[in-house]
Amino acid sequence: MRRVTDDETVEPGPTSRTGPIWLVLFVALVVCTNIAAATWASLDDEHPLQLLMLSSRNRYLVLTVPSVSSPLAWALIGALRLLLAAVVCHMIGRVYGDRALRWFWRFLGMPQEQVAKFEQQIAKAEWFVVPFFVGSNLVWALTGAAATPWKRLAPMFAIGVTARLALLWWLSKAFEEELRSVIDWTNRYQLWIIIGSVAIVVLVNVRNFRNGR
Repeated sequence: MRRVTDDETVEPGPTSRTGPIWLVLFVALVVCTNIAAATWASLDDEHPLQLLMLSSRNRYLVLTVPSVSSPLAWALIGALRLLLAAVVCHMIGRVYGDRALRWFWRFLGMPQEQVAKFEQQIAKAEWFVVPFFVGSNLVWALTGAAATPWKRLAPMFAIGVTARLALLWWLSKAFEEELRSVIDWTNRYQLWIIIGSVAIVVLVNVRNFRNGR
């Protein structure tokens, strides 16, 4: 896998016919993540599973534990959302290679140094990095660019997701009283939190787009 610099001209390479499909799916996931970031305060208590469908980031997995009635549904939806993102990002990396990595640090606000660091770590210890960062879109794009086969990635994904969900559930239950206080506070100031969250999402996306352009 070749490292790409900001001043380097990337020659167009062969693109699979499915490439645009994966890009559309990735954009849809990004939109869902932004919706979650903007509306989480109104969903974490009353619609926790819908929040996890939009995004299964650690903070949402933790915040939804006190409100879900079924641990199995919580774990299943969280795992499926993470799996969907993993498959989409892996396929984008596999189809577009270095161009996909360039998109990550140009348009998604990821420092180029972070991309290079993850690339080096995966090359040295993929068996550890993938399970530990199982929720990282960048890591899965890197596995795609490296053409790592799914028969090798599948057990690493299963181990990483199982460990992450088990740990977050245990921690959330251990500090459930504190989490419930946070949820009650967000309910009390829900409108202002949503307004602030929307503003942050818009500003971050505008900044990333301008920097990428």
